[in-house]
Amino acid sequence: MEEAVKRWVVKLSKWDPQPSDFSFALSLLPSHEHSSVTRFVKLEDRKRALVSRMLQYVLVHDVLQIPFPDIVIKRTLEGKPYLDFDGLRFPNFNFNVSHHGDYVAIASEPVCLVGVDIVSYDVPRGETITEFIQLFSSYFSCLEWDNIVTAGTSEDVLIEFYRYWSLKEAYVKAIGSGLTEGLNKVEFSHTKWTDISAKVNGKVMTQWRFWLFELGDRHCVSIARVHPISAATSYKRTLKKVDFTEDEYTEGLHLPNVDFVQLGIEQLISTLQKA
Repeated sequence: MEEAVKRWVVKLSKWDPQPSDFSFALSLLPSHEHSSVTRFVKLEDRKRALVSRMLQYVLVHDVLQIPFPDIVIKRTLEGKPYLDFDGLRFPNFNFNVSHHGDYVAIASEPVCLVGVDIVSYDVPRGETITEFIQLFSSYFSCLEWDNIVTAGTSEDVLIEFYRYWSLKEAYVKAIGSGLTEGLNKVEFSHTKWTDISAKVNGKVMTQWRFWLFELGDRHCVSIARVHPISAATSYKRTLKKVDFTEDEYTEGLHLPNVDFVQLGIEQLISTLQKA
């Protein structure tokens, strides 16, 4: 099942398309996906949306060897993408995408739910870092908030805030809830941002795994690997399997977590053309 554990990332600034190049890349996607890209006015936003969709189709084709015309990707009411296809090679294949700043990322898992979230360490404009992070204080536990505000310089505080926020977003995206309510009850602990663990209402969640990677250029990306039983109701209905034996789930939970591989947009275009 290890071949279904994918971690890909694309750096957007490496692609500066002419209008004709962008239109060609868009034409490789199913027509019903076009409006999700063209609804954005700014080119950077369109690029993020386009690459996000391209990554999904290329990853599904790469892992499952499904012919491109047969790939049907749908979304729950909360916006969680899922594959509508019978006869999957893996018991619970699922994937998740994220984009922020200069990067777009995708991650997949064969058994566990996967969530991925990228953050750019953007410095707030028109307000201080203290004023900015204070808007989000209710989403953190007392321990997390103390770690954030005592991290060091204002720059250290901002980065610490974004790292915790990325982990929480990855968890929300894994379960497909689309909600941030109650996130202060999900408390993360770590050792220099390794050996990351989570508690919910004080209980250690031994069936979850989390990782955080620095991408460089003031970005980080978090991965959540979560038990399918935790899925939000609408997302749970899309899963092929929710109940696993302890041995089945343990195998999925302890699959190796792989490093992110950086892909070029030209690679995505070439794969979609061939598929």
